[in-house]
Amino acid sequence: MTSGGAARLRQASGADPRRVCFVTGKLAETSLRRTLETMAPSFAYDVVVMKITVAALMTTPWIARFLHVPEGAELVLLPGLCEGDTGVVRDAVGVPVEKGPKDLRSLPEFFGHAAIARDYGGFDIEIVAEINNAPRLSLDAIVREADYFVASGADIIDVGCTPGLPFPLLADVVRGFRSAGIRVSIDSFDAAEIRTAVDAGAELVLSVNGTNVGVLADIADSGSGARVVAVPDPGGELSSLDPTLEELARHGIPYLIDPVIEPIGMGFAKSIARYAEVRRRFPDAELMMGIGNITELTAADSTGINALLVAICQEIGIRTVLTTEVAPWARGCVREIDIARRLMRYAIAERTLPKRIDDRLLTVKDPVVLSYTEAELRELQSKITDSNFRIFADREAITVLSSEHFVRGTDIQAIFDELDVDEPAHAFYLGKELMKARLAVNLGKTYRQEGQLSWGYLTPPDDPVRDHIRITQHRRRRDAGAEPPTAAPRADTPVGSGGD
Repeated sequence: MTSGGAARLRQASGADPRRVCFVTGKLAETSLRRTLETMAPSFAYDVVVMKITVAALMTTPWIARFLHVPEGAELVLLPGLCEGDTGVVRDAVGVPVEKGPKDLRSLPEFFGHAAIARDYGGFDIEIVAEINNAPRLSLDAIVREADYFVASGADIIDVGCTPGLPFPLLADVVRGFRSAGIRVSIDSFDAAEIRTAVDAGAELVLSVNGTNVGVLADIADSGSGARVVAVPDPGGELSSLDPTLEELARHGIPYLIDPVIEPIGMGFAKSIARYAEVRRRFPDAELMMGIGNITELTAADSTGINALLVAICQEIGIRTVLTTEVAPWARGCVREIDIARRLMRYAIAERTLPKRIDDRLLTVKDPVVLSYTEAELRELQSKITDSNFRIFADREAITVLSSEHFVRGTDIQAIFDELDVDEPAHAFYLGKELMKARLAVNLGKTYRQEGQLSWGYLTPPDDPVRDHIRITQHRRRRDAGAEPPTAAPRADTPVGSGGD
């Protein structure tokens, strides 16, 4: 989610900035002014154009030396791609300083998210992440899996037992997790395993029905306060829950009800209706849903499935979900649910659609595809005086331009041939960027030269900029106000970044 400098300034001062100073380079000035005019922000603003062609090449120490902030500015917004600590500029100019989005065309969204950022992020659904078939794993593997799940956002680690397979390490695993401050549940119908886990500190038992209801006396006698998940009897209707719930109440054991969600094709829609029926019959009961039954057994991207199921849970009032990450397409489910529970809680609490709030679950398709028209690119080319290549992609084609070239098409081999690049390092760089641009065109994504494509919460950090792809042809003398020096490229005709 984009929180934005405006949000942080509001948190510090209690008010929106009344005047913002936007810092940019020469090439981006026209686009920035056009974006701001279209955006029509509620605050006043100034555009300060530094003596540098490409804004992305600015560093914060250089900006701190040469930036003059207009009087009255309450926030200085630097280009998102400039390098360095904003605190250096803040100390020099005496005004709060933040970095904006990496693409200036995202400024409306950047400031639009500011108000949301103050209240966003809370959740009331707990995530139980299961270590599947734990008896088959080594102790080290169990610990690694638990650490991964906790780091992903799990609240409880579920130790999944394997029917018929002894688990002599069970007590040690549970005690080890508890000593590390990790909440633990036990996933087993075996009474002996349940007793062992509860005695070792497990706080949640998955699951109890008519087949193992006798273990409830032992749980009650343990004095552990462990909660129990009640499920229908095998093949039974909802009414089969009643005897189990009566026994739980008789023993004074806190419980959750899980009507069990069925895989698609096996009664999925009917099982969703069961959750609504249980909520109607037991309006105050705690409920659980094992959403891994759907994500593991459906060959589709799990991000959307998790978002939808968590939304159902949020609306019905299901406050505990169980998931696993066994199938390759289910890897990352805990992180996805952690995002989804925040998004859906906010959307439902604020009675707003779950869009334009948090885009991290959009992993394949981008929320907005930002691109330049050919007319805008021609205008940009008219201002370029160097031979460095800038690469752009839109919904239809890839464009590569410099002061001498304007090549547009979809065949990256044909584009490469037209550019007549034979220096190995530059050829490698062009090939890498053109392939990424073609992916952007094919998938409908925003392309940013030398930046990663957006894959939602899976987006890796941008690669470090290599010396031989810097936009400069010669070393520059560091005169007052001159562009900050960059390492000289490895060839006379460098390939540059389009991060203007």
